[in-house]
Amino acid sequence: MKKIILIGMLSVSAVGFSQQKMISKSGKITFEASVASFEEVKATNSSVTFVLNPATREIASLALMKGFRFKVALMEEHFNENYVESDQYPKATFKGKIEEFDPNSLTANPKDFSIKGKLELHGKSKDITTTARISKSASGISIGSAFSVNASDFNIAIPSLVKSKISNKINIQIDAVLK
Repeated sequence: MKKIILIGMLSVSAVGFSQQKMISKSGKITFEASVASFEEVKATNSSVTFVLNPATREIASLALMKGFRFKVALMEEHFNENYVESDQYPKATFKGKIEEFDPNSLTANPKDFSIKGKLELHGKSKDITTTARISKSASGISIGSAFSVNASDFNIAIPSLVKSKISNKINIQIDAVLK
């Protein structure tokens, strides 16, 4: 009988702890691979899922590649078919940890935290270390970050015909409010 009560209490505790996670399904990722003097190569995905477990400092995100929107529809088509091959590699994920993160110390004034983790894109993984600006507001915890990766690190080939118009260096900006 004691074992049944203990298992029941642990189950209730596990459910309570699992609800500590904070989630956003409307996070935003913008990337840019533009080269000066040529047409802007920039896209935004405003349906990115972010999950933060403040107790463990773990953070994860999932972006569907077909969710990126470009100003020019033809760029979007080329991006999905020729570059990231969205049918074969439909998503990009990040899993990491926020270093020295204490959710109780957050205020409306953003603080800088280091995030270390793995970015998986186009079937390849790369270790990423970046700085994030994190703050607390009435609507939740706001996270913003900017970093760069190289397309070649993920075996994303840029054809020689357009190599001078698209940068190998991709600047990525992330914004999310987790509740």
